[in-house]
Amino acid sequence: MKLKTRLIIAFLTVILIPIFLTVSMVCLLGRYQISTIEKTYEISGTTVASLSNSAQVLARLTEKSWHELNEMASKNPENMEDATCLEGFNQKLEKKKAYLLVRKENTIIYVGTDMEEAEPVISELPDYGEADTESENGLYLGGDAHALVKQVDFMYPDEKEGSAFIVTDMGNMIPEVEHFFMEVILIVIITLVLTAALLIIWIYRAVMQPLGKMQAAAKNIKEGNLDFELRPEADDELGDLCQDLEEMRKKLRDTAEEKVKFDKDNKELLSNISHDLKTPVTAIKGYAEGIMDGVADTPEKMERYIRTIYNKASEMDTLINELTFYTKIDTNRIPYNFNTLSVDAYFEDCAEDLSLELESRNVEFGYFNYVEPGVKVIADAEQIKRVVHNIVNNSLKYMDKPKAKINLRVKDVGDFVQVEIEDNGKGIAAKDLPNIFDRFYRTDASRNSSKGGSGIGLSIVKKIIEEHGGKIWATSREETGTTMYFVLRKYQEVPIYE
Repeated sequence: MKLKTRLIIAFLTVILIPIFLTVSMVCLLGRYQISTIEKTYEISGTTVASLSNSAQVLARLTEKSWHELNEMASKNPENMEDATCLEGFNQKLEKKKAYLLVRKENTIIYVGTDMEEAEPVISELPDYGEADTESENGLYLGGDAHALVKQVDFMYPDEKEGSAFIVTDMGNMIPEVEHFFMEVILIVIITLVLTAALLIIWIYRAVMQPLGKMQAAAKNIKEGNLDFELRPEADDELGDLCQDLEEMRKKLRDTAEEKVKFDKDNKELLSNISHDLKTPVTAIKGYAEGIMDGVADTPEKMERYIRTIYNKASEMDTLINELTFYTKIDTNRIPYNFNTLSVDAYFEDCAEDLSLELESRNVEFGYFNYVEPGVKVIADAEQIKRVVHNIVNNSLKYMDKPKAKINLRVKDVGDFVQVEIEDNGKGIAAKDLPNIFDRFYRTDASRNSSKGGSGIGLSIVKKIIEEHGGKIWATSREETGTTMYFVLRKYQEVPIYE
C-alpha cells in the first residue's frame, strides 16, 4: 500500500471512526441515563435530545409534584398553612432540585430554601391569577432569578387568595445529565486518543520497519559489507526506495568485484609482462656478454649473436607496444577513424600484405572472396587490419605443423559481412575456447616464453570488433586447427525520395 494511500486512510479514519464511535456511545449512554433519570425522578417520555435541554429536563422533573400540589391545594387548602405538611412536600422537591414557596395574599408564608436564594425569585413572582395555572410547563423568570416557576392558585378556607410555587433553579443540572455530558466528552477524548494511537502505530510500523532495514543496509555499505540482500516488504514509496537501495548495493558490489578483478588482472599483467620480458632481456644480456668476452670470435658467430639480440629487442618492443595499445583501448582512448570501405578492394589489399608476410615465414596462405562487388562496410581500416594481423600472429604462435596453412575467407551473410581466418595449428581445447577472448587469458598455463605474447591480443581484437558493432567467435578442434570468425555490418544507402 502506498504511503499516500495510508495517509488518506489515516485522515479519513481520524474523522469517521471518532464520529461513529461517539454517536454510538452517546446513544448507549443516553439510553442508560434516560432509564436512570426516569427511575430516579419518576418521569417518563425522556429522549436523548431532551438531555441536551436542561430547561426541558428540569421541567419534566417536577411534573408529578405540580399535579400533587394542585390536588392538595384544591382538596385540602388548609394544608397550605400547615408547616409540617409543607415541609414534607418541600423535602420531596429538594430531591428534584426544586423548592416550594407559598404566598397568602401578598405575604410569603413558607420558603423552602434559604431566604437569600429565594429573594430574587420572590420579587419576580407573578400575581394571583396571572400565570396559566392549568399548564404544567411553568414560567421562566429571567434576570437574577433565573428560575422556572410552576404556579398553583387556590383559595384558603378563610376565602383569602393563595398561590403555591414550585421553583427550579435553572442554574443547576441534575447529576445524571451532568454525568452524561462528562461521559460523552470523556468518550470523545478516549476515542480520539485510541484512534490516533492505533493510526500512529500502523503508520510507524509501515515506515520504521523499512527505514530500519535501510539504516542497517546503509551501515553495511558504509562498513564495506555488500554481501546482503535488501528485500522491499511493501509496494509503496518506501518499498521503491528499498528497491533503489538494493540496486545501488548490487552496482556497488559489481563495481567492487570489477575493481578486485581489475587489480588482479593488472597484477597478472605486470607479472606476465615481467615474465615475458625477462626471457629476451636475459638472452640479450647473455649474447652481449658473449660478444664482450670474445665468445663470438668469428664473423658468423658475431652476426648470429647480433641477429639474436635484434630479434629479442624486437620481441620486447612488440610486447611494449601491445601493452600500450591495450591501455589505450581499455580506457577508450583510441581515436577511431570510420570510413566507408569497399569489401572487395579492402580485403584484397589486406590479403596481399598477408601473402607477402606469410610467404617469407614459409606459411601457405589462401584468400577466398565470396562477396559481390560493390558491397561496403563502415570501419576503421587500420584497426580492422590490426584485428586480422593479431589473429594471424596468434595462429602462428601456436602452430605445431611442419607445413603451416592459413586461409582468409570473406562471405556475404545477409546484413553482415563475415570474415573467417582458418589455421591448421594444434587447436584449442573445448574448456579453453569460451575464455580465449578474455583479458590476459593464455591456454599455455606454463607461459612458455617461446610462444611470446602477453595474453591480451585476442581481447584487443574483441574490443575493436565490438566497437564496430560486430561480433567475434571461434571454433576449434584439437590437433586439427582453429577458425576465427567476425562480422561487420554492411553499409546500406538510404534512398532519398523527391
